[in-house]
Amino acid sequence: MEKTETINGTVVAEQTRKKSVVREYAEAIIIALILAFVIRTFVVQAFKIPSGSMIPTLQIGDHILVNKFIYRFTDIERGDIIVFKFPKDESRDFIKRVIGLPGDRIEIKDKKVYVNGQPMNEPYAFHEEQGAASYHPRDDFGPIIIPENKYFMMGDNRENSMDSRFWGFLDKSKIKGKAFIIYWSWDSANFGVRWSRLAMMLK
Repeated sequence: MEKTETINGTVVAEQTRKKSVVREYAEAIIIALILAFVIRTFVVQAFKIPSGSMIPTLQIGDHILVNKFIYRFTDIERGDIIVFKFPKDESRDFIKRVIGLPGDRIEIKDKKVYVNGQPMNEPYAFHEEQGAASYHPRDDFGPIIIPENKYFMMGDNRENSMDSRFWGFLDKSKIKGKAFIIYWSWDSANFGVRWSRLAMMLK
C-alpha cells in the first residue's frame, strides 16, 4: 500500500513539473510577444523600400529601421527622413524628406527649392531630367506658407516622387517616425546583397 502511494505521489509530482514547464514556456512566449508588440508600436519598426522615390539615398530593396519615439523628445527638423501615413490612403506608408516646417515659405523655381526666400543646399536631391525640354508644372511651385502642425515633404528623386507638390501638406499626427539606418539591402535585379549599404546611417 505504501509503495502504491509512493508511486502515485511520484506520478503526480512529475505531472506537476510538466505542467510547470509548459506554463513557464507559455509565459515566456506571451511576454516575448507583448514586448515585440510594444517595441514595434512605440520604439522601433522595420520597413522595406518598395519604390525609387528616395533614390539615391534609399534604393529599392533597402530595409530600414524607424525610430518611433524620437519626436516625443525632439522637434522635427528640416532634412529628416520620415515614414508617415499617406494622406490620401492611410493604409499605405510613405517615406519622404522634410523640406518645409510650420511657418516656412516654400517656393520651387526651375526645380530649385527656396525656403523663406533662400535657396536650399540639397546634396541629396537627384534630377533625372535636365533642360527646358524636361519642364513639368511640379518644377515651379508656390510660393506657399506652411500652416501650423503641417510639413512639406519631398522625395530625393525629384522627377519620380509623389509628394507634397501633388497631395499637399503632411499633418504632424500622421508621422510614424524617423528613418535612421539601413540594416539590410537586397538587389533583386542582380540577385545579391548590397553589402556596402548595410549599417548605413541615413542623413
